[in-house]
Amino acid sequence: MDIWEKVASLAKRRGFIFPGSEIYGGLAGTWDYGPLGAELKRNIKNEFWRSMVQERSDVVGLDAAIIMNPKVWEASGHLTSFSDPLVECKKCHHRFRADQLTEKKCPDCGGELTEPKQFNLMVETYLGVIEGEKQKTYLRGEITQGVHVNFKNVLSSTRVKIPFGVAQIGKAFRNEITPGGFTFRSREFEQMELQYYVRPDLKQSMETFEYWKKERMGWYVSLGMKKENLRFKEHAKDELAHYAKAAFDIEYNAEGEWKEMEGIHHRGDWDVRRHQEFSGEDMSYFDEETKEKFLPYIIETSGGVDRATLFFLMNAYEEEKVKEGETRTVLHLHPRLAPYKAAVFPLLANKPDLVKTAKKIYDDLKKDMMVAWDDRGNIGKRYRAQDEAGTPFCITVDFESQEQDDVTVRDRDTMRQERVKIGELKAYLKEHVR
Repeated sequence: MDIWEKVASLAKRRGFIFPGSEIYGGLAGTWDYGPLGAELKRNIKNEFWRSMVQERSDVVGLDAAIIMNPKVWEASGHLTSFSDPLVECKKCHHRFRADQLTEKKCPDCGGELTEPKQFNLMVETYLGVIEGEKQKTYLRGEITQGVHVNFKNVLSSTRVKIPFGVAQIGKAFRNEITPGGFTFRSREFEQMELQYYVRPDLKQSMETFEYWKKERMGWYVSLGMKKENLRFKEHAKDELAHYAKAAFDIEYNAEGEWKEMEGIHHRGDWDVRRHQEFSGEDMSYFDEETKEKFLPYIIETSGGVDRATLFFLMNAYEEEKVKEGETRTVLHLHPRLAPYKAAVFPLLANKPDLVKTAKKIYDDLKKDMMVAWDDRGNIGKRYRAQDEAGTPFCITVDFESQEQDDVTVRDRDTMRQERVKIGELKAYLKEHVR
């Protein structure tokens, strides 16, 4: 199996990611996050928010509505240009994106293909109570526009001054022609973005663009992504959106397949200018110091939460030879991302005193962090299960714990064990996790 299949298999087996609506045959391009996946995804979003909003004085947060006035999408250009070229096989009637085919024939049956037609990716929905009078609108195809339509609201309700940014995390929807690659290309997905507003000066704005390129690449590395698995890919001139002044993708190397994970874009003043034109509202910024009035340039960082989750799993996955004839599967997730920071075991589940002490430790730790309880099977099997879950530390209460008031703490990555006093356990874990 390749890395895609291995990660998909582990994700389902350990409760990270399940196919959406699986008992009804599923629905292509939709996925459900299980107990471990929900925690991993939440941790990724929390780390993004901490680094982009909590620790910065020049960025504020926003959570805009998924359904917006249809004029938003007219102004942004999504209703006319948010599309992919679609072809259909005349024989088997399977549909494909024309720009992803290497040959001019059906990859499934070899049949003849139709001429390409542009297929809009926006997902339609209808609002209203009376059939025939409902208003057609759309589930947002990106979260970006929710920030730009609130540009003046953010200015008037906060003390931000240019340069400043607005960060957002949220769901988006696309009517993908060919969803696939596990969770890589889905019809429902989550984005984590920053829209950073700067003066309309090309030189200064490109310096800001380079700054955010470095910041975003560094964020992935700081959370355990291997540098050799990451690269920047510049958009060629013929690949740039018509309004873009520059664009780079951060790509992840999935065993030789370089896949887009996040984009850094110089959007010029396209968004605020278009919303000013279509809404009639003045979207300009007034600089109190210079007395200048202008439409700002926008530097965007746009990452996929689901793609980041997928690639963090791939990056962490290892099949490690422990000894002759024995291999363990382990997820070397950064402790800050790991769903559970520790697992607590009684050495033997049939010894009430060990169980009581272990339960007390578990109940105390879970007030401060996510921890797992496991008393099934032998201790070796429990270690292996937690290795696959990416749990950094396993805490075992044994017979010595009753006498010495300490426990065995096992490190996931090195498998080394050390004794830690029960009273110092929480501080020990907090230090090693952060």
